[in-house]
Amino acid sequence: MSWARGLWAVVLSFALSFAAFAQERDSVRVAAVADSVAMGVAVPDTVMDDRAVSDSVAVVAPDSVAPKRTKVYLEHANTLSFDKERNADAQILNGDVCFRHDSSYMYCDSAYFFEATNSLEAFSNVRMEQGDTLFVYGNYLFYDGNTRIAYLRENVRMENGQVTLFTDSLNYERMPDIGYYFEGGLIVDSLNQLSSFYGQYSPSTKLAVFNDSVRLENERFTLYSDTLHYRTDTKIATILGPSVIVSDSGTIYSSRGWYDTVNDMSMLLDRSRVVSGDRVLTGDSIAYDRKVGFGEAFGGMSIQDTARHVTLEGEYGFYDERTDYAFATDSARFLEYSQGDTLFLHADTLRMVTIDSTYREIKAYYGVRFYRTDLQGVCDSMQFNTRDSVLYMFTEPIVWNEQYQIFGDTILIFMNDSSIDRAHVKQFAFAIQQVDSVSFNQLKGNDLMAYFEGQAVRRIDVSGNAESIFFPMEKDGSMVGMNETKSGFLTMWLKENKLDRLKIWPSPMGTMTPIPDLTPEQKFLKDFSWFDYIRPKDKTDIYKVVKRKVQDIPKRSNKFVH
Repeated sequence: MSWARGLWAVVLSFALSFAAFAQERDSVRVAAVADSVAMGVAVPDTVMDDRAVSDSVAVVAPDSVAPKRTKVYLEHANTLSFDKERNADAQILNGDVCFRHDSSYMYCDSAYFFEATNSLEAFSNVRMEQGDTLFVYGNYLFYDGNTRIAYLRENVRMENGQVTLFTDSLNYERMPDIGYYFEGGLIVDSLNQLSSFYGQYSPSTKLAVFNDSVRLENERFTLYSDTLHYRTDTKIATILGPSVIVSDSGTIYSSRGWYDTVNDMSMLLDRSRVVSGDRVLTGDSIAYDRKVGFGEAFGGMSIQDTARHVTLEGEYGFYDERTDYAFATDSARFLEYSQGDTLFLHADTLRMVTIDSTYREIKAYYGVRFYRTDLQGVCDSMQFNTRDSVLYMFTEPIVWNEQYQIFGDTILIFMNDSSIDRAHVKQFAFAIQQVDSVSFNQLKGNDLMAYFEGQAVRRIDVSGNAESIFFPMEKDGSMVGMNETKSGFLTMWLKENKLDRLKIWPSPMGTMTPIPDLTPEQKFLKDFSWFDYIRPKDKTDIYKVVKRKVQDIPKRSNKFVH
């Protein structure tokens, strides 16, 4: 037997290592109890057996009752000798050495047995057996029978059913049934492989606790974490620190939650994120099923499409990776920011539907309001198609651009690279330009097309029962009078938001009335309404609920009546 390791050197080494790890070990134990409380979320009973964890920890609490001391027995050794000069207190044992303490057995090739202190040192081919479920192997063991703590070093392996722990330094406390390592370790079961710098495992509760540089490897994904609890029976990992889960289908970022590694299901808390391709799902809490690619978010939900520069928000929503379908409600908002000037849109319910790789529909229902610096609008429902870049507005739609207001039965807005190309008002079309606080240029007809240049209207075409009221201006800005026309068709050209040219055909009828001769009723076409009180003023104003005044509901008259 080699005497390279002196007894006192070994004991001192153990004392130092134990003292260095004591604080970390205690914190790990406390974390095992606090885990379920800190989570604050309803999880399956199989995720964490809090009672079992707390019971195991309570056994080793500082104020707990110390266990009754029992004697360590030498069961067998081929030879026994003493060396009073080197170690007078030790029995020197060689060949098939076996010790028994309560129901545990310890085997080795050679050993020192300190009967007076109820302890032993074991060397070479060390093996501990506790019942028929727990086996621990290593090159070296120091065992204290009074505290029931085993210190194993070099090529340590703990086997418990289908669970195996690998490390070079393991302390195993028999009474709470907890083994912990502090210089790096690995735990392997039938499904996963977990490693960390610090860790502990309880064979009785099946709970493993990992700290510092945690890595969980599965054939389908890899989880990186700072702090992780793992149940070897249920294969459920509890996330308690900043974590990243990487797979072929995407990446998950979370600092709190749990992940069922068998069923690929998770509950993620504390503003977690699920990244799938160009889509990013964020929420205060997310229920995510990786197998079917379905994520459901609660509180502060956001679905971002980084490729198309759009975001869907709400207090509740979900995203289906298989169909590329997104849904949002409860303070729902849609953002489009591809050109720098962001469009903010609100509705009760928002949907993003992917038809194919190039075609997507965005649908908004009930109480639609949107704001962009160059365009504002309201309607009951709306749809945007990416294939033809057309925005469809239904049921009492109104659109504003600078001092222009357009409303009708249905409005189609044609986009070009997020800029407005033209607006088409179908049936009961009405366009208004505010001149001053009491005067408005007006166009009315069955059908209206407004063409844009930059952010301003450059031309308006009216087809069918065209009516107009204009207030021509002198060069000094004074009004000449009011020009009223009626015809079948009308085209108006504008320059710098002022009337440049006007074409009316066929057989136009018109009158010019001086300003002093006008009555208030003459200044407005039938069904005129200035909806400035409904207009969204900024990006926060889209959430305001504003109803039309009763007197502003149109009577649906497109006849030449004024």
